[in-house]
Amino acid sequence: MTYVVIDNCIACKYTDCVEVCPVDCFYEGENMLVIHPDECIDCGVCEPECPADAIRPDTEPGLESWVELNRKYAEVWPVITQRSDPMPEAEERDGEADKLSKYFSEAPGEGS
Repeated sequence: MTYVVIDNCIACKYTDCVEVCPVDCFYEGENMLVIHPDECIDCGVCEPECPADAIRPDTEPGLESWVELNRKYAEVWPVITQRSDPMPEAEERDGEADKLSKYFSEAPGEGS
């Protein structure tokens, strides 16, 4: 099992999760984070740290495409190990529907 970042991270990008990760398996895109599924050790400490409830175990139904998205971008985006400020509109975007189609960017993050 692994944990994955899902669509509610998009356009929010809270980074509370990265500080507690013991294996530094979070990677930063322009407007979201992903978890490398081959590096995640399934400890679960990141899940409760996410204010947007955007981290889920891959055992939940229907998350296969999110596992692949996390894998794909973890291979190309830079690792993030330190907390940074969320995106400016994070609070108003939290919980918004269809964030993947509206806001997702393939661009790498600026790093920490």
